[in-house]
Amino acid sequence: MLLTRPVLDRIVAGEVDLVFRLWRRPTVKAGGRLRTTVGELAIHEVDVVDPAAITDEEARRAGHADADAVRAALEPRRQPGARARVARPDETSRVYRVRVGYAGADPRADLRETRLDRRGIAEMLARLEAMEARAGEPWVFASLDLIGRWPGRRAPELAAMLGRETLPWKSQVRRLKELGLTESLPVGYRLSPRGRQVRDAARRRRGNPPASNGV
Repeated sequence: MLLTRPVLDRIVAGEVDLVFRLWRRPTVKAGGRLRTTVGELAIHEVDVVDPAAITDEEARRAGHADADAVRAALEPRRQPGARARVARPDETSRVYRVRVGYAGADPRADLRETRLDRRGIAEMLARLEAMEARAGEPWVFASLDLIGRWPGRRAPELAAMLGRETLPWKSQVRRLKELGLTESLPVGYRLSPRGRQVRDAARRRRGNPPASNGV
């Protein structure tokens, strides 16, 4: 569920607590969390609603002037076609009302800034090596090197440099993000302080010097 920064800021401020979406199937579920650029959102309720039954009060809670504004915002997003992705509405889509709330800072933010001790580095390298072994391809350290060398470069360009398809590679990078090693930028990625530490340790293990510019 993509949300613009102004909407996210209003959710954090407590001014918005409803989101309306036109979906084939919901992309969030009640009781879940959604990580965003401002932190985590708690997903309290996800309900199918009749657009005609949306009230002006609900519309204001969603950041719109009135119910007609909500319905107008939903209608242009209909995209016919049976081959549309789940998140892209088509003629089978329904309107969902999602009640959200700000749940706090993304826990990965602190993780990214936390440097590892010698034992922690050894454990992280072993974990990353196991990830590569399970995948059957050397993607982890090559990805860390590439992101460190090209912060802010578009994901399709980085994936192409590795000879990879974009979507599978982005999925792998999300695993590095969960470990606090990378972070997303408006375009592309960059290594976190922890990521640079681990990248440099991996380079030393392979007999290569750490990056001289610290990136």
